[in-house]
Formats: sequence, C-alpha cells, structure tokens
Amino acid sequence: MASWPVISVTIFLPLAGALLIALLRGDDEPTKRNARWIALWTTLVTLAVSLVLLLHFEPSSAEFQFLERRPWLAGTINYEVGVDGISLPFVILTTALLPICILASWKSVQYRVKEYMIAFLVLETMMVGTFAALDLVVFYLFFEGGLIPMFLIIGVWGGPRRVYASFKFFLYTLLGSVLMLLAIIAMYGEAGTTDIVALLDHDFPRSLQTWAWLAFFASFAVKLPMWPVHTWLPDAHVEAPTAGSVILAAILLKMGGYGFLRFSLPMFPVASVDFTPLIYALSVIAIVYTSLVALVQEDMKKLIAYSSVAHMGFVTMGIFAGNHQGIAGSVYQMISHGIVSGALFLCVGVVYDRMHTREIAAYGGLVNRMPVYAAIFMLFTLANVGLPGTTGFIGEFLTLLGTFRVNTLVATFATLGLILSSCYALWLYRKVMFGVLDKPSLAGILDVETREIVIFAPLVILAIWFGVYPKPVLDVSAASVAALSTSYHEAVGVAKTIALAH
Repeated sequence: MASWPVISVTIFLPLAGALLIALLRGDDEPTKRNARWIALWTTLVTLAVSLVLLLHFEPSSAEFQFLERRPWLAGTINYEVGVDGISLPFVILTTALLPICILASWKSVQYRVKEYMIAFLVLETMMVGTFAALDLVVFYLFFEGGLIPMFLIIGVWGGPRRVYASFKFFLYTLLGSVLMLLAIIAMYGEAGTTDIVALLDHDFPRSLQTWAWLAFFASFAVKLPMWPVHTWLPDAHVEAPTAGSVILAAILLKMGGYGFLRFSLPMFPVASVDFTPLIYALSVIAIVYTSLVALVQEDMKKLIAYSSVAHMGFVTMGIFAGNHQGIAGSVYQMISHGIVSGALFLCVGVVYDRMHTREIAAYGGLVNRMPVYAAIFMLFTLANVGLPGTTGFIGEFLTLLGTFRVNTLVATFATLGLILSSCYALWLYRKVMFGVLDKPSLAGILDVETREIVIFAPLVILAIWFGVYPKPVLDVSAASVAALSTSYHEAVGVAKTIALAH
C-alpha cells in the first residue's frame, strides 16, 4: 500500500496546475503555449499518480482502500476519501481522458486559452473528488462543484446557442441536487453521521428510505440523464466545444450511475425494490424512444447525444436488476461508454475543425479523402452498436443477462434498442463516409494528422482490448459488486420477513 496520501494528491494536483496557469501574465502566443503545456503535463502526472492506486489496489477485498480521514467541519463532518472496486475504474477513466481532452483542444481553442485550461483542471479535481468522497457532504460539494467549470466551458467556448444550453444544463442539474441536499440533512438527523462507510451499514426506516430515494433519484436521473429529464443533454452537447462534449459524455453522465450504485441501492434497498418497476419503465422508454429520435437527427453531435441517453438506459436497467451480472454489466457499460462515446465526439471534432459544420448533409464520400479517419470512425461506430469483439458488447450483454434473470419482458424490449442503435449508427456512417465525393467544400479535406492519431491510439487499443479481454475491469470491481449485490438482497429479504410477520 502507498504510505503517502495518494488519493488527495490525485484529487488536488490538477488544482495546483490551474493555480500555476493562473499566475501566467498576458494573452500572447507564448502564454497560450505555456498554458497548454502546463495543463497537459499536470493531467499526465495526475494520471501517473492515479495508476499508483491501480497498482496497489487489492481486488479481492470489497472494503474501501487508501482511506484518508481528517476532521473538517464542526467536529461532525470529516474530509474522508477512499476507493473501492466500483469507484476506482471511474477515477482512472477520469484521469486518463483529461490529457486526451487537452490535446484535442490544442488547436481548436485559440480564445482565452488560459481560462479554458484552468476550467478543465478544476473540473478534473471535482470529478475525481466525487468518485473518491466517503462523506456525504464532501461528495455533495464535489458533485455540485463540477457544475461551475462545465457551465463556463459550454457558456464561454461553446457554439452559437451556448448561453441557452449552459443555463439549461445548470438549472436542470441544480434543481435535482437541491432535493438531494435535503435528503442528506435528513439522513444526518436519522443516523447522526455523514460518513458514507457508516451509513452503508445503517438501517434507515422505510418512510425515510422512500422519500430519500426519490430525492437522490431526482438528482441522479437528471445527471445520468434518464428520460424524460434528458432534454438538456442534446443542447449541451451540440453547443459544447469538442473536449467539453467528451467530458460530459464520458464522465459527468457516469456520476448519476455511480450515485445509484453508491447510495440508492445499498442505503435504500427496500425503496429500490419498490421503485424498480418505475426504473424499468423509464429505462425501456429511454432505450427505444431516444434511439428512434436519434434516427431523425441532422446534427452529428445530437445523434451521438441521443445514443448516450439510450446507452444509459441499459445502465439503470442493470443496476436495478440487483444481481451480480446486472451491476457488473452496468459498471462495465459506463466505463465502455466513456471510452466509445468520448472517441465518437472526438471523431466529430476532427471533421468539425476542418469544415466548421456538424450537419450530416454537409458530408459524403469522406472515405475517399480520409481513409485512416474512416477506419477509426468505423471501429467506434461498431463499438457503439455493441458488436462482439468491441468493448460495447460486454456491458450491454451483461446488463441484458442480469435483467433477463429478473424480468424477461423488460430485457426483450431493451433488446429492441440494440437493433435501433445499429440503424442510426450505420446510417450516420453511410451518410458521412460513403457515396460520391461531390461537394466542392470537401475537395481539399485532409486525413488525420499525427496529433490526432496520438489522441485516438489509446482509445482504439482500449476499445478492442476490453472487448476481447474484459477481465481487468471486471476483476477490479468483482468483490465490491458481489458485496453490494449480497447486502442488497439480504436487506430486501429481511424487510420481506418483517412485512410477513406483521
């Protein structure tokens, strides 16, 4: 085990980099270049530090590891952080994607570069902190803190309707989270602590479970996003800069799924059982309805955004199946979606940087001019569809398997989503890549350059490697998933016994 505070270093190192960039003076070319390099090196060092967690992590244990605890507020609330097999993959995903986002913004962002890099580094601190927090108040602060830099990234560096999109994103997310804050206060009143480790063992009364579950659901359903509170996502994606879309799809959405796994299922198991039919209904509607909406999109980013909502439907379905396959599949699906959807938004960014349009109709026949790009886009399109041999298949298969064991009808309807996802993804690919290269504006378009190949290379490797050999991700989370599934079923069993006794 590492003897130094490795999690705190991982959380706050990006803040140190942001401070360093803030000290730079002027807005000339050398300052912009320095800001980019400081941001890149900060994220790379943060990634290296987070890999120490992975090297020293003990996957056979379901306990929280690398625990750090310091008194903080009024003697009752502590700064407490740690990771288990469910949170560690998300921490690594966050630290791995940030250097890619900085590289993706290298040329496309020329305006207020210093502030842009600071926003991304602050956002990294908030995201890693959210996944590592082991105190409800600390979790809430990190969870909400990530809103501010993302609001600025969309609102300052976004597209023409960026102000509308950023306010919609902010208000939707904040509204749900206010209810979560009330639930946190009620939980503190009931249990006398905000320590997540202690709360996981606390038996909340049924009445509190029901409304606390609904309060947390309001927050996580918006963040994930679930149908019908998903409408902020397509707007935010379309207006956000490329790297903003990558972080939004790959990590910020996962906070909702992580919240269900960390709070809703283990802390409110009886309420979770009561509301499972609701979750199933919303998940199936999300999978089928948003896939149909994706079919009629004219904007590439909007199509991928709607596909994200559909993929998150599989996640919620798997989580509330409550069994090992369902929960393990949900964790895997979130990590997989982080890699694949992030890469798809980067693919859109490549052609947007060259043509300054995301309209599907503006493209056609790109395979003739951009064969390497066409191959990369093809791989991630197939991974998004869930083709066996790519990382997209494993998560969807496991969530469907877990759900099928509990509810055959829901799993059957959800499988429709797989057919529809093939329709919209391959339709997009055919429109953009094939056909005759007859648009004069595309005549001089160039294939991917070295910087872009460096960005895509790790994502291509991971998409194929995790598709063929999913063991690394599944093994890290196996013990924690098994413990969560077991405790959930035990709590539900006890509740049923008490209900029958009465």
